[in-house]
Amino acid sequence: MTKTIGTDRQYGRVRQAALRGVTGLRRSWLLVLLAALLVALSVPAALLVAPGFLGPEAPAPAPPAPAWQQAPATLSARPGLATLDPSADVPARAAVTAQLDPLLKADGGGTFTALVQDALTGEVLFDRGGSEGRVPASNMKLLTAVAALRSLGPGHRFSTTVVAGPVPGQVVLVGGGDVLLGPGESNPERAMGRAGLASLAAGTVEALKADGAAGELKVLVDDSLFSGPALNPAWDSGDVAAGEVAPLFPLALNSARYDPAVTTGARPQDSAMAAAEEFAARLRTAGAAAGLTVAAAVERSPQPAGAGAAAARAAATAAPGEDSSEPRLLAEVQSATVAEQVDVMLQDSDNYLAEALGRLTALADGLPGSNDGATAAVRAQISAAGLATDALKLVDVCGLAMGNQVSARQFTEAVRAITSGTDPRLRAALDGFPVAGLTGTLDTRYGGDATAGGAGLVRAKTGTLNTVLALSGYVVDADGRLLVFSFIGNGLTPGAAGNKEALDRAATALAGCGCR
Repeated sequence: MTKTIGTDRQYGRVRQAALRGVTGLRRSWLLVLLAALLVALSVPAALLVAPGFLGPEAPAPAPPAPAWQQAPATLSARPGLATLDPSADVPARAAVTAQLDPLLKADGGGTFTALVQDALTGEVLFDRGGSEGRVPASNMKLLTAVAALRSLGPGHRFSTTVVAGPVPGQVVLVGGGDVLLGPGESNPERAMGRAGLASLAAGTVEALKADGAAGELKVLVDDSLFSGPALNPAWDSGDVAAGEVAPLFPLALNSARYDPAVTTGARPQDSAMAAAEEFAARLRTAGAAAGLTVAAAVERSPQPAGAGAAAARAAATAAPGEDSSEPRLLAEVQSATVAEQVDVMLQDSDNYLAEALGRLTALADGLPGSNDGATAAVRAQISAAGLATDALKLVDVCGLAMGNQVSARQFTEAVRAITSGTDPRLRAALDGFPVAGLTGTLDTRYGGDATAGGAGLVRAKTGTLNTVLALSGYVVDADGRLLVFSFIGNGLTPGAAGNKEALDRAATALAGCGCR
């Protein structure tokens, strides 16, 4: 028994030692596994954390920017057509004559005179009665354009102003020659409406508020800038009734049209009063919030309100207490430039605008702002530009009168002066020439088979009266030579379709001419 018990105790001790070894071994394996797990987790964590201590990697060098993204080393060439080559072949006179003679035939009664010149040299390439005086119709506006650009300058603007009236509570709208006023806000992007009566009214209210004005205002209008008859007695009453022109005043809305988009039919017979009434309505709206009311009736100022915007501006800047004979300037808006107005006149063949520019030219030259002053000023400026005035007869400056007499040569010389003469001021008229088949009074022409070749190439001023058709302008021929031309038909059969076609076919022939 004793042995057995001792043996069992010994066995127990051995067993307990074995169990302790197994337990220790298990603990060791667990520690090993835990350590391995910690190592496995620590590697990605270290990779995530390391950049915060080490900083970002150096960026890879960027590829060079494409050429179109790089700063230019030189200026780009100015866009536009290439300069004409002065050595281009000049058409032969005999060849041009052979092209044009068969085309310039009247449909019914009447005859055509014509002249074609090389613009650079002045060499005459075709002459059929080119020095004869003819009724020019609206080709007359080419001479008016030359005169206005020379006398006034392409960048000149006309001011429409509001000044304090002679009696407290009165304001005077002073016409400064802008007949392209718009009724709304001034729009600097347009020639028609560049100066707006709503803007003028708003400026007037601001000035009156600063003065502490209150109560009722009365609007007067000063249209004394122009003088003489408002209607030229040489104009046919039927043309006036049809809306070809209207009585002339030194301020008008939409070139004396009720709607600028409607260029036919009835027109205001007193454009100054019509503009003043529109201004009063705009002033009434603008002044309501300031406690100002405006009397319904608009009257003419009993005397000129002043010597114009410049004098009024000087009076407005006079020191307090300083006596000034000029009324105080309250507000002012300025027209489109003379160059922009010439463009409108030529593109749309606007008779009213032409007559206004003629009178403004006369005033700039120290002559009366009348029809007689306008014709005298245009004649003098044409002469000063180096154009012959022999047999030149001017009865108006828009071409509506049948008493005008101008030769085809005088028109080609005017176009030469505009396109290639020595006076850079005249270049401003180039944009005004209608483009065949595209713009202005030529937009619906040059669509037929016989004239389509001239579309986009012929640039010319049109002229149309009952028995008169004219076309004067310029074209670059097939050899790259700049040619100027004038075709004038008088005594034509009214309404005969072949006459306008004859002019357009002749101009198209010049555009395609490689005439040697």
